[in-house]
Amino acid sequence: MKKYFQFEELNTNYKREFIGGLTTFLAMAYILVVNPLTLTLADVEGLPDAMRMDYGAVFVATALAAAIGSLVMGVLARYPIALAPGMGLNAFFAYSVILTQEIPWQTALTGVLFSGLIFMVLTVTGVREKIINAIPNELKFAVGAGIGLFITFVGFQNAGIIVGNDATLVALGDLTNGNTLLAVFGIFITVILMTRKIKGGIFYGIVITAIVGMVVGLIDRPSGVIDPTPPSLAPTFGAALEPIFSSPGDLFTVQLLVVILTFLFVDFFDTAGTLVAVTNQAGLMKDGKLPRANRALFADSTATVFGAVLGTSTTTSYIESSAGVAAGAKTGFASVVTAALFVLSIFFFPLLEVITSAVTAPALIIVGVLMVSALGKIDWTRFEIAVPAFLTIITMPLTYSIASGIAIGFIFYPITMLVMGRGKQIHPVMYGLFVIFVLYFIFLS
Repeated sequence: MKKYFQFEELNTNYKREFIGGLTTFLAMAYILVVNPLTLTLADVEGLPDAMRMDYGAVFVATALAAAIGSLVMGVLARYPIALAPGMGLNAFFAYSVILTQEIPWQTALTGVLFSGLIFMVLTVTGVREKIINAIPNELKFAVGAGIGLFITFVGFQNAGIIVGNDATLVALGDLTNGNTLLAVFGIFITVILMTRKIKGGIFYGIVITAIVGMVVGLIDRPSGVIDPTPPSLAPTFGAALEPIFSSPGDLFTVQLLVVILTFLFVDFFDTAGTLVAVTNQAGLMKDGKLPRANRALFADSTATVFGAVLGTSTTTSYIESSAGVAAGAKTGFASVVTAALFVLSIFFFPLLEVITSAVTAPALIIVGVLMVSALGKIDWTRFEIAVPAFLTIITMPLTYSIASGIAIGFIFYPITMLVMGRGKQIHPVMYGLFVIFVLYFIFLS
């Protein structure tokens, strides 16, 4: 095993890799709580049960998808990168696809499944890398930053810090409300932990906030800690396949096509950015290129397919893996450790079930902070770049739609570039996306 994972060549050992894998797990374990709450739209009152996914099933699906993705990445690509259902993509799945567009969650899972299968084909043929290279970097950064703002907005809503207002659309909430105060406390605690560079700061912030919530009586105490019989996966397992046989006509719509393209696009750059950042941090890049890149991309697409069948939104590589690398991880063995810990977490469902949206809201807000760091990489001095980038970023939270933000940005980019006489710099793929998103708005209307 040491030889396979190249321990000697990379100057590492089992202890370092185990600590690195554990650190990565702690840094991203919040997804076990946040993802089920997000996909079940737990914060939305009065929603018909038919529109909600089963919380327990999504919890198990989240853990298993993370375990499978991390295991494949560790064994096949041999990188210390863990995977799990992606933040931003789960918000898009729940709030844009299910809540706003009223697409059944089963059909939404089918969209995730299709995107994963398309990823596999694009990865095997090498097209995936070519498409990634066709999108201008500034728009890649803008999408990441826009999703960060969107996630933060959702977090503020879940915390009750931002509420609806008939006169101004949004306003400051009631800061004397107990749950809102608990969320504010969680934000302060998480900020302190992250500022002090505490590994797993987001996860610890959730734990501390939950404990305080139970102490002051805002949260019910858990009925137990370990359950040898975890929740059933039956309510979501295989649901992604149901629309293919029961209502195939619902799959051939422009609306669902845009959903699939959004899953594809966002995961494209989440994965590419994470792979480059983490492998560079670990010193695994060679001559500016990523060895075994196709294997890593294949692991990502495989995880998405399995995750969809299990019952969760797109599974992607996590930037929190950088915490494990900082702790010493350099090989795929660390990802194998992380995968094992995700499997074990399934049996701690009773402990995690009591976590409320007020407790997880700080995690959403802080993840948003981490994602908007991409703003600094955009050249704001070039107006032809600044306009589509800004419109992409600002439209996402204001329209409550990641897809709309991407569409508007990709429509304006060719326009501003052509007006500036830079039409030759536009890749043909961007013209194709321009047409697709114009049609998206036409049919949306």
